[in-house]
Amino acid sequence: MLERIAVIALPEAAVFELGVLCELFGYDRTAEGLPGYDFAVCSPGGRPVRTHAGFSITTGHDLTPVESADLVAVAPYGYEQDPPAEVLAALRRAHARGAWLMSMCTGAFALGAAGLLDGRRCTTHWRHTEALAARFPAARVDPDVLYVADDRVLTSAGTAASIDLGLHLVRQEHGSAVATMLARRMVVPPHRDGGQAQFIETPVPELGHCDTLQPVLTRVLEELDREHTVETMAAQAHMAPRTFARRFRAETGVTPHDWLTGQRVLLARRLLEDSDLGVDAIAVRAGFGSAATLRHHFTRRLSTTPQAYRATFQHRAA
Repeated sequence: MLERIAVIALPEAAVFELGVLCELFGYDRTAEGLPGYDFAVCSPGGRPVRTHAGFSITTGHDLTPVESADLVAVAPYGYEQDPPAEVLAALRRAHARGAWLMSMCTGAFALGAAGLLDGRRCTTHWRHTEALAARFPAARVDPDVLYVADDRVLTSAGTAASIDLGLHLVRQEHGSAVATMLARRMVVPPHRDGGQAQFIETPVPELGHCDTLQPVLTRVLEELDREHTVETMAAQAHMAPRTFARRFRAETGVTPHDWLTGQRVLLARRLLEDSDLGVDAIAVRAGFGSAATLRHHFTRRLSTTPQAYRATFQHRAA
């Protein structure tokens, strides 16, 4: 049963995710029928910790609570340097005795430095996944998901995904009813599956000094509702289709079809967020032709439907 929670705060701690851990586990809500926890924010030697926002916090605890915690969580921090050896040793001991280990955003680098991501599937904020994979090549870094639960080692992407991961753990330990009550108390959605994609902006790739492809791509982006093929784009670039396809992949790293589909999905996302157009109209405007085709590519790329995406992200004017 989840009863004792220890949160490790390290230099350049991210205030939002640290606050999420306090909100999830640090408030006494037993009067509302929710579980209560023995909660402690810890730091090496109990010393003050500077946050990324410029102010410092006093944790009030050294690493002693980590030794008996059922859950040890690492808040995001300045991951350029590994945590002190005493932190890594405490994480290893917690794992050896079967405690839950949770990292939020760049907190995954601490788990990696402790050797606890070796051979495991894990994630972090999409801006840092390449760095995580490069520093810990034995880890199986998934850049696309909101959170990962690999046995008792939990990792999440940034900001709101940390709430999703915390609620996932509450659901595992206390059941769906408790997780839903807590989500309602926090005024957040009760459940987003960890496999849902991180919503990453994919801008038009910079093509440097390539004078042949940039005009073509600019024209295509202005006319995404029209039909485009390798042949039509190659003709605009005055190239043979095979030559165009090779040049395109060399310059952008993707095929013309993948790039075109990605740009159409990106346009559909923006229309879902910023307009009241129906899905059928958006499908036509983005060049998919039909709502069914839009749903197919949208779900394949973002692991959610256009309707669900709009329900979460639409910006309505006052």
